[in-house]
Amino acid sequence: MPHKIKVFLSGGFKSDWQKGLINQFDGNFIFFNPREHGLEHSDLYTTWDIHYVKECDIFFGYMEATNPSGYGLAFELGIAYALGKTIILVDERSIQDEAFAKYYKILYKPSGAVLTNLQDGINYLKKFSV
Repeated sequence: MPHKIKVFLSGGFKSDWQKGLINQFDGNFIFFNPREHGLEHSDLYTTWDIHYVKECDIFFGYMEATNPSGYGLAFELGIAYALGKTIILVDERSIQDEAFAKYYKILYKPSGAVLTNLQDGINYLKKFSV
C-alpha cells in the first residue's frame, strides 16, 4: 500500500476554503485541518498546529485576500521551512495590497512554490498525488 501524503492546511478561517480543497482530492491525501480541531485557547491550538506541521509532508498555506494579518500562517510556514517540509504558498492578498506585499513577500523565499490563486495551488498540490 503506498504511503498517503500528509498535508497541513494553513490560512484564514473566513471562507471555509479548507473544505472545498479537501473535497477535490477523493481521499488521496491525509489532511491536517486546523479549522476542525475545535480548540479556542491560543496555547492549545498553537500546540496542535505545531504538532501537525511536524507531522506533515506538505505545508499548504493560503493567504486569502480577506485574511486580516497572516501572522499564524507566517509562523507555521517558518516552522515548516525549518523542518524541511515541502511548502506551497498561495498569496492572493499581495496582488491587491501593495503595502502588505512589501512585507509579506519575505515568505516567498522559503516557499517551494508560490501561486496567486487557490485553484492554481490546488492543481499544483494534485501533482503530488500518488
